[in-house]
Amino acid sequence: CLLPEHLEGEYWTAVETGIHEAIATYSDFNTSVKINYYDPYDYHSFVNASEAILALQPDGVMVAPTAPQYTKGFTDQLQALDIPYIYIDSNIKEVPPLAFFGQNSRQSGYFAARMMMLLAREEKEIVIFRKIHEGIVGSNQQENREIGFRQYMKEHHPSCTILELDLHAERNDEDNEMLDEFFRTYPMVKNGITFNSKAYIVGEYLQSRGKKDFNLIGYDLLERNVTCLKEGSISFLIAQQPELQGANGIKALCDHLIFKKEVTRINYMPIDLLTVETIDYYHSK
Repeated sequence: CLLPEHLEGEYWTAVETGIHEAIATYSDFNTSVKINYYDPYDYHSFVNASEAILALQPDGVMVAPTAPQYTKGFTDQLQALDIPYIYIDSNIKEVPPLAFFGQNSRQSGYFAARMMMLLAREEKEIVIFRKIHEGIVGSNQQENREIGFRQYMKEHHPSCTILELDLHAERNDEDNEMLDEFFRTYPMVKNGITFNSKAYIVGEYLQSRGKKDFNLIGYDLLERNVTCLKEGSISFLIAQQPELQGANGIKALCDHLIFKKEVTRINYMPIDLLTVETIDYYHSK
């Protein structure tokens, strides 16, 4: 498996839990998994990690793709070696895999914009918060969600200005200063969204500043995100069952390799909207 580097408790931790659960299920068939990691803000890191995987000569590969042109170098070699591969998190249609597990990210962004404007109503400005490093957002999912979001806004709220605040991916200590500066410059902005899983960065900032009049939408059920949702600094969280993505990806590889079963190519995860009232009744598995 090739996944983005992450800290314990972040989004990919849940994906790994699903991977290990699936491997345990197929343990009778002598299955094992080796997880390699790449820096999501460094395309060369993906290339290096993918070459390390090719050197292992695995029977199958599950990968969270990076930018298409870098992913293609890897998948071309996998195809040449006749090694089946599965995508999770984002799909690259130009380089079709054996199977894909993840959200329809453009549809998810489109839906998020609809939810945002239920909160914002006739507001004339909203903001997109990003974590970015040297121009790289860090995942195809985030870019595609933003495309879907902007499509909805263009179709339904063309006069609403979309502001952007790019926080440094590698320098978390500067986030609060940058957010302070943003809200000094745009004191009337009351609605925002982040397309990555670190909505808590903005949520915890809003709490620390006692800013209760701001609606924030984020993605994924990280513990810190859920805490912000319960404490009111995040209005909605959109979830996508990462454990199931990890487990089903491994299951599809095993079905293909061991049982020679047909595998469904496109497997979209649900787009689950969670609020403080529903979060305690939601189970991601």
